[in-house]
Amino acid sequence: MTWKLKQNLQKILADEQGYYIFPAGARTPFALLYPNSYFVGMSNLGFHIIYEQINSRKDSACERFFLPEKAELAEYERTATPLMSIENQLPLYEFPLIGFAVSFEMDYFNVLKMLSLGKVELLAQNRTEKDPIVIAGGPCATFNPEPLSLFIDAFIIGEGEETINRFLDVYHREKNKNLSREELLLQLAQIPGVYVPRFYEHICDANRNLTAIKADSRVPIKVARQWIRNLDDYSGKTVITTQNTEFNLFLIETSRGCGRHCRFCMAGYCFRKPRHRSLDKLTALLPEAAKLNKKVGLMGPAISDYPQIDELCRQIRELNLPMSVASFRADSVTEKLVEALAQSGQRTLTLAPEAGSVKIRNVINKGIEEEHLFHAVKLGVEAGVKNYRMYIMVGLPKETSEDIDAIIDMTVRLKKYMEELGSKGTLTLSINPFIAKPCTPFQWLPMADLKQTEKYFKLIKTSLKKYKNIEVQFESTKETYIQGILARGGRLVGEALLQAHLNGGAKAFKRALKQLGLNGDTYLYRERSRTEILPWDSLDMGFTKEYLAHELDMAMQEKHTVQCFDGCKRCGVCK
Repeated sequence: MTWKLKQNLQKILADEQGYYIFPAGARTPFALLYPNSYFVGMSNLGFHIIYEQINSRKDSACERFFLPEKAELAEYERTATPLMSIENQLPLYEFPLIGFAVSFEMDYFNVLKMLSLGKVELLAQNRTEKDPIVIAGGPCATFNPEPLSLFIDAFIIGEGEETINRFLDVYHREKNKNLSREELLLQLAQIPGVYVPRFYEHICDANRNLTAIKADSRVPIKVARQWIRNLDDYSGKTVITTQNTEFNLFLIETSRGCGRHCRFCMAGYCFRKPRHRSLDKLTALLPEAAKLNKKVGLMGPAISDYPQIDELCRQIRELNLPMSVASFRADSVTEKLVEALAQSGQRTLTLAPEAGSVKIRNVINKGIEEEHLFHAVKLGVEAGVKNYRMYIMVGLPKETSEDIDAIIDMTVRLKKYMEELGSKGTLTLSINPFIAKPCTPFQWLPMADLKQTEKYFKLIKTSLKKYKNIEVQFESTKETYIQGILARGGRLVGEALLQAHLNGGAKAFKRALKQLGLNGDTYLYRERSRTEILPWDSLDMGFTKEYLAHELDMAMQEKHTVQCFDGCKRCGVCK
């Protein structure tokens, strides 16, 4: 172990406020890992929330781990130092419980990297009675845990506040009964929302296609996704403050879940139904932000959908607090919200029409029309905001070259409108390839050919190059290829993850697939039958496949589905 690594962690801790440290031996240690950098992980509100939930108990002491930066990573490897925690600089392998918060597919490689750095046995099946129990939660764990199932003992499916407490209740109750590892995992598998992969056998045919999932008779056939009915029962704010985060904000969660029924959006399905925190609960947090001299960052699926957004903005501004928002919808944005953002020094407003043509917006059920975009820009310019960003996806179902032309045309007209209003700012087009996600109506569809997607990228960029102050940004299709496979892959993809980890990480993934006889293109470009067994079929999100199939039919007919409303029983979540 080098003192330099330990001192770096102590320096990080010295710059923080709000962390927990308990006397050694007083509580059971719990390692909470974010499989990315400290800078990124400490910007994740869900990570803060779970950290506080665990430490608010009387029996658990949660310490944080992050993927070291490049120079530190090299030092860990050079000195064979085990990955250490922020709070007490303890090695990962000493923790009896290890929990990952996984939000992005590309972080799967970091999960394996951190386990290896921490001297923890990678494969769940090889862990002994003395090894830690390794769990994972977060969006990726919820919609398709299978690519990580070789490495994770148990997954938290859905929102974690209640489930992590039930999990720890059972763990602490059972750990003193001298149970074997298998017996303890079996007890944990009885908890609603806990998925233990070893009790679910994936059966494949001679061509290695998944044909059945057989649940052990001692566990539920399906694991039900958990969700909090009343957000006011739980805190949703920044717990540890530090200058070293991506946003440097005091984060406050206004809402959770979305009922807009955008058909591409995994979060809209896996975290349904929409729920809002009460205004009183939110405003009670504002003095804490003022005391810390922090800008308030409002978090939620669409901040402008919060029923009392204008009043919330008014109270924030009354305290002379600057504010920022995670996102808003152009069809529900208000004048007061835009004014509050402008007064807070926000230089860019972000809009997310996702598509340029009415046809494609109908296919994905976006519900945003051009008039909404133009109105939002007008509100922004009048409030003093000069720059705008638009999020667009390429490769959506039923897309043709005419839909790409529509993206170009909409961008040009919106930029001209900005200029007519007196704005000389920049319009940035942020374009991502579409990836069909599990538990959405598009889960059966093939992904658009990435070579064609790249051609469309070039066409958009070339067509807009002649216009002043229009910038075009693209996401790498190389990463998209990997993300698409990880998003809808099964346990065989986990074997490729392991092989890639042993040979250099993400850059070795395509080679690992070939070495294992797996065709990446088949995962991406094959249309799946609606009767096909899918890797995530052991999970119950609260709605049926029939509901998703109905929404896919509606998409192909370019028909609109109205958003959630009180008393609605369509999808089954509110049954």
